[in-house]
Amino acid sequence: MKKSTFYIVGKHAVLEALKNPKRRVLRVFLTEDSKKKIHKENQQINLLKNLSVFFKTKKELDKYCSREGISHQGMVAEVEHLEIDNIKQFLDKNKNRDNINLVALDEVTDPRNIGSIIRSATSFNIDGIIVKERSYPGESKLLYKSASGCTELINIFQVSNVNTTLKYLKKKNFWVSGFDIEGKEDFTKHDWKGNNVLLFGSEGHGLNYHIKKNSDFLFRINMNKKVDSLNISNSASIVFHYLNTIKEKS
Repeated sequence: MKKSTFYIVGKHAVLEALKNPKRRVLRVFLTEDSKKKIHKENQQINLLKNLSVFFKTKKELDKYCSREGISHQGMVAEVEHLEIDNIKQFLDKNKNRDNINLVALDEVTDPRNIGSIIRSATSFNIDGIIVKERSYPGESKLLYKSASGCTELINIFQVSNVNTTLKYLKKKNFWVSGFDIEGKEDFTKHDWKGNNVLLFGSEGHGLNYHIKKNSDFLFRINMNKKVDSLNISNSASIVFHYLNTIKEKS
């Protein structure tokens, strides 16, 4: 069966897709300058080998992302969705590990925020991100551009029901830690041993009641009392960096 395709734009998004052997790239649209940059910056490998490459002017490429108001940086690619393991397959392959850190996003829908979270999660060695399939903007050019190529470097598990997935993971010896404005505990005082799921809620409403009820812990991020809250991607980055620092010290 033929898979659906979509377009991604931007230097890092396109280059990482070209480098990923699991990602099928059907066509690449480049300006002459961007082709030269690809060859100059990747002299050890021909990333464009055996690909359908079409040369366009900057103005011709603008039509691929003018609606989103983002820059293509002279690179556009038509790609297929990645085939990745599901949660069960991932756990089977990592059954001997006891320090897995996953992220779960509850009704987070803004592609720029999700892309930034993907980028931070990859940067700080998070093992995977759980998203709700129905609300995940998996073909968003803005998401791929914000992720800066990191969609190719981390497991993104699309599930039908986040709450059901959390219950399954708890049975597999994962601790579920929610981050919410109503959290009472300081996350930096917690013992982060074992397998963890870091749970973040929607941009506007935070964690919903049923998700929050299934959290083993509810944490806050200490900050200036004059500021109500942080952007979700900023909050996530702080947590990811802290946990990565702990892991590197252990």
